[in-house]
Amino acid sequence: MRTDWCDLPSEVRAAIETRTGSIHRIEPAPTGNHADIASTVHTGRGRLFAKAARKVSSELDGPEVRSLRWECAINPHVAEFAPRLHWTVEAAGWLVLGFDHVQARHADFTPGSADLASLGKVIDAFQALPCPDVLAGKRIERRWESMAEDVTALAGNALLHADLNPANLLITETGEVHVVDWAFVARGAAFVELALLVPWLVKAGHSVAEAERWVSRFPSWTATAPAAIDLFCRVFADKWDLNLCTNSAAWAVDHAAAARRWADHRLG
Repeated sequence: MRTDWCDLPSEVRAAIETRTGSIHRIEPAPTGNHADIASTVHTGRGRLFAKAARKVSSELDGPEVRSLRWECAINPHVAEFAPRLHWTVEAAGWLVLGFDHVQARHADFTPGSADLASLGKVIDAFQALPCPDVLAGKRIERRWESMAEDVTALAGNALLHADLNPANLLITETGEVHVVDWAFVARGAAFVELALLVPWLVKAGHSVAEAERWVSRFPSWTATAPAAIDLFCRVFADKWDLNLCTNSAAWAVDHAAAARRWADHRLG
């Protein structure tokens, strides 16, 4: 459940206004779930996009605050793609990040969409980037260690956004692409970026076979042993089945179903 901007402590709002000037209007974001507050902020100096999360206590970050800290840490390393982070505020048990505002639409991943070409270019560019040292300890394979005895096939040194869903690709009227929400950024095997994308393509209307054909255009996919991909799709589907025990939202049910369809397709 998102928190209203007015629920921010006055100390936090005052600290924000020292960076933005007077705030005229707040426009809550309609989607997203990795912050307690996500809003377009209209100020006398223009618009910006702010994300805020409340700490569990003065000494303890919660998962939303940890996500924002990773967004802050990775931002200077992905300046070609991500909206620029201008400032941070940490006060009264809150962390707030202020980014460039991007006027754009969400990407369309349906079959035949021209946005798939933009997605492909983003992935090619990501996979050519060196993984920054800030991600040295943020290893993607750890997310599935509880689901299999050996997940080392998922380990690697590629920079992974790890959540390239349609809402996280913003496309402007001129075709410029911005990648947002870096909460799940990690280091791992390059093919994992593509594997995480398969369920999103299935949810967008591709058959499983079509989705696999689409990701097979990338060398990191074709160079990966099929057994490693089989392992990923199994642990991913199993983990999403477990997730439904605590998250029965419609989107989660749909995502778990897409993951299971993929696993059934590969594993029989």
